[in-house]
Amino acid sequence: MCSTDLDVVNEIVRTRGHTADHAIPILQEVQKRFRYVPREAIVRIASITEMTESQLYGVATFYSQFRLEPVGDTIIKVCHGTACHVGGAKGLTEALEHKLRVKSGETTSDRKFTLTSVACVGCCSLAPVLMVADGNTYGRLDRKKAVNIVESLEGVSGAEPK
Repeated sequence: MCSTDLDVVNEIVRTRGHTADHAIPILQEVQKRFRYVPREAIVRIASITEMTESQLYGVATFYSQFRLEPVGDTIIKVCHGTACHVGGAKGLTEALEHKLRVKSGETTSDRKFTLTSVACVGCCSLAPVLMVADGNTYGRLDRKKAVNIVESLEGVSGAEPK
């Protein structure tokens, strides 16, 4: 992260506050700006507030909303709730892991995609389901349909997901 990025962190702290009760809003704003919470941001926040790096890491690792690693431009969430599990979510995840060459929870080397498994997306009647962070939800999937969705997101297939 360069010094101008740290200027952004300085501004966030200036507008959000310097005390421990402002840790969550500060980290939320940092993540909003950078799409994750960079280590350098935590170091800077600790150096200009009343919080320690340990306190900030404690907050960032306690709440699942925070990411400490960069994510891809597109986050693909495969539902593994009960209905999706029974409907074949494991197979969807395996097919996407193979297609993207990453394991669930990882980001592709070009940072285009992050593949993740989630507990439930609330679309049980459409199981198994995949959600894309752009807000689209795809249901009644099989391995091939899931791969077709990713290919359409990559612009490879040139077609809409089926």
